[in-house]
Amino acid sequence: MAQLSPLVYWSQTKQTLQLKVDLKDAKGAIADFSPVSVAFSANGHGARGVNAYKFDLHFYALIDDENATFVVNDNKIELQIKKLEPAWWPRLVATPQKPHWLKIDFDRWRTEDDVELEEAPRDVRQDYEKEYKDLQRRELGYVKEKTKKVYLMFYNLAMFVGYLYVVSVMGVLYYRDGSDSITKTYAHVGNAFKFIQLLQYLEVMHPLFGYTKGSPLVPFFQVSGRNFILFLMIELEPRMHAKPVVFYVFIIWSLVELIRYPFYLSQLLGREVGLLTWLRYTIWIPLYPMGIVCEGIIVLRNIPYIEETKRFTVEMPNKLNFTFDMVLFLKLYLLLLILPGTYLVMSHMSKLRAKKLGRGRGKRRQLHAD
Repeated sequence: MAQLSPLVYWSQTKQTLQLKVDLKDAKGAIADFSPVSVAFSANGHGARGVNAYKFDLHFYALIDDENATFVVNDNKIELQIKKLEPAWWPRLVATPQKPHWLKIDFDRWRTEDDVELEEAPRDVRQDYEKEYKDLQRRELGYVKEKTKKVYLMFYNLAMFVGYLYVVSVMGVLYYRDGSDSITKTYAHVGNAFKFIQLLQYLEVMHPLFGYTKGSPLVPFFQVSGRNFILFLMIELEPRMHAKPVVFYVFIIWSLVELIRYPFYLSQLLGREVGLLTWLRYTIWIPLYPMGIVCEGIIVLRNIPYIEETKRFTVEMPNKLNFTFDMVLFLKLYLLLLILPGTYLVMSHMSKLRAKKLGRGRGKRRQLHAD
């Protein structure tokens, strides 16, 4: 069955692009932005009646995909996109031939006054990306992939397999021994979990070396927060190994990653899986609060153990003339985890969800071009 594309109207300013998708009563709208393209899909009433519609656009130049958004209204869907570098584009798409369903939005159309548009030299492999790959596959028998893409694919696959192993072992043990297996969770999968959690520090290095976008601080704090719980609160306190809360926190962490890594793999392969995208940006809603509660319980249970053993506590007198109260630190950590920590994490994920899955139905916004 042929792919149905809706009518799409576009306009621009020197800094932005506006796309208006002619779909009424749209449901399940997804817009997946990359620096060079957008993949859109939704169900709604378009030129061919009520159907599933989708389209892919490869832009003339780079866009700021991190700040691209879209809004679903009753009679249309509006995509707001910032150009990476301010400039007037001679056309929207990379290739000179535009899709038949792509139209100019004359109501919003602006031109660059008294300036002749000159096209910069372009790489034919970008203009005809699909055709180039097909030609390369026929000539070589395979498509050459960049080293970093191959590495990221292996990394995400390895991490998925690691978490799948942990969940599988926990599931088999629970099926065999019932609730008795809960207290033996750390004994059976603790070492494997420590290994894959340490491997996650590679995600701090990826943005530093340009393998992924974003700041290294975000993955650093996320991974370090988990490893603080895993190594300092569980591993170094043997009495915590048999606590049921360890079973639950392992399950919650693993379920998050069993969705996240396949989603990253699908993005690397250029495959948009609607259900996987929805799960990636929805499953955190129940799992993140549950994980924060479990982490808080682990910290709370450790406080009397730390008071008893004085572990990590530095008392006076000492050569450095320095004191550190680990119990006080854990209480402050617990307070920060519950109040601002929960808000920051949930609001960050909520913004990502709105960007990927849409903000829902909202009031019509008036857009003004420069």
